[in-house]
Amino acid sequence: MTTSAPLPAESAHETAAGTTDRLVEMNRAYAAKFTDPGMDARPVLQVAVVACMDARLDLHAALGLELGDCHTIRNAGGVVTDDTIRSLTISQRALGTRTVILIHHTGCGLESLTEDFRHELEDEVGQRPAWAVEAFRDVDQDVRQSMQRVRTNPFLPHKDDVRGFVFDVHTGLLREIDPTS
Repeated sequence: MTTSAPLPAESAHETAAGTTDRLVEMNRAYAAKFTDPGMDARPVLQVAVVACMDARLDLHAALGLELGDCHTIRNAGGVVTDDTIRSLTISQRALGTRTVILIHHTGCGLESLTEDFRHELEDEVGQRPAWAVEAFRDVDQDVRQSMQRVRTNPFLPHKDDVRGFVFDVHTGLLREIDPTS
């Protein structure tokens, strides 16, 4: 399945506007065939998936999920941050999820960044970001850290079924991470 079409050679601004226009047009085509599935916001499988925002990860396809099966929370690195905890807390306490699956991946861009990124931003714009980059060198260890952050958070009532994985962007396979290694 092709997920992107070549864009005409335009200026960067025109390309961005053209991309947005193309996506809005695609939405019109989608809406013309759309049928309300009649479901609410509670995921059928009672699972929340936390994953990296990397465009190479098609989580629903990789996990065999359908619309309504899960909550999907994505950010740079799939790292469990305060905002991830916020979303998981709402997911569990208000919308009934009980399982948390964490998915990082091979070749993540956060493996090549450092906290110097924040300093560079501060130098450029004159203000330091309030957030941490959460860069890492060992993807397995970062998955373990994310599992630990979920398992020890006082706001999350369901911590018994928390598992972490690394998705291989070349094979599509998940490799489970032992939280104790």
